[in-house]
Amino acid sequence: MALIEYRDALNQAFAEEIERDSNVVLMGEEVAQYDGAYKVTKGLWKQFGDKRVVDTPISEAAFIGMGIGASMLGLRPVIELMFWSFCTVAYDQIVNNAAQIRYMSGGLINCPIVIRGPANGGTNVGATHSHTPENWLANIPGLKVVSAATPYDAKGLMKTAIRDNDPVMFMENTLLYGEKGEVPEEEYLIPLGKADIKKEGKDVTLIAHGRAALTALKAAELLAAEHDIDAEVIDLRSIRPLDEETILASVRKTHRAVLVDENKPFCGVSAQIAAMLQEKVFDDLDAPVLRVTSLDAPAIYSPKVEPKQLPRPQDVIAKVLSIC
Repeated sequence: MALIEYRDALNQAFAEEIERDSNVVLMGEEVAQYDGAYKVTKGLWKQFGDKRVVDTPISEAAFIGMGIGASMLGLRPVIELMFWSFCTVAYDQIVNNAAQIRYMSGGLINCPIVIRGPANGGTNVGATHSHTPENWLANIPGLKVVSAATPYDAKGLMKTAIRDNDPVMFMENTLLYGEKGEVPEEEYLIPLGKADIKKEGKDVTLIAHGRAALTALKAAELLAAEHDIDAEVIDLRSIRPLDEETILASVRKTHRAVLVDENKPFCGVSAQIAAMLQEKVFDDLDAPVLRVTSLDAPAIYSPKVEPKQLPRPQDVIAKVLSIC
């Protein structure tokens, strides 16, 4: 095992998959000569050259459209969005082309593309650069949506995503790029659609994805130390497909659930899971399903105020104490 940063775990995944498969190509703004805006693709252009790591013009509609067409012809593009907020510029390409082509071709044409980049607030870049669109995209049949919280998960999920024959939307968080974690030196894959129980517990289930999973873990630590409450923490990892089995089994055990989500509350990921719990484990619940989400407003620019807009451990603890 090696202790590496989140960005380096992704970098390793790209390098290994480029070496393994001649059809894998990286594309995006400044991913090549500049080593990427967040240095996630550092060194890959020098290692693999212009045909495998490609700088594109500043036009998401153009390079995502080009990547989708290339994937339909057999390549496996991995395309970086500098911010997932910019996916709106290419929403037609993603939703009407990438997501629908396999269905509309009767299974004759696949679209093995990964679109990746930061999907988060908390970095003081304003409302137009801080969206969390995983719920928008998970709503579309044909798209797969992934969000990794740790370097280990980031590498294993990315390698699987690149090999998948369907379009995978990979949600990252700029606040996690410098986070370190242990990653095996030997090759490994993490299947899409399999959640991870980051901490086992018996009193309440905390369900989260992305950076919110780390918020939930911190809350669980404080709940145990200060309130003698044993929280189980489930990291979704994959939003669509969703690991309903792991979620339902945990809530049947603990009889309580708090959903932690940096997504907006209205029609958000946690809203979907709350509805699922009400439908499938209602008789097992000893308390209402509660949610801790981002404030339902455009992202606040102020560095002093924006952190209060996102879920914090103390927010999670308050919800847990209200039902335990």
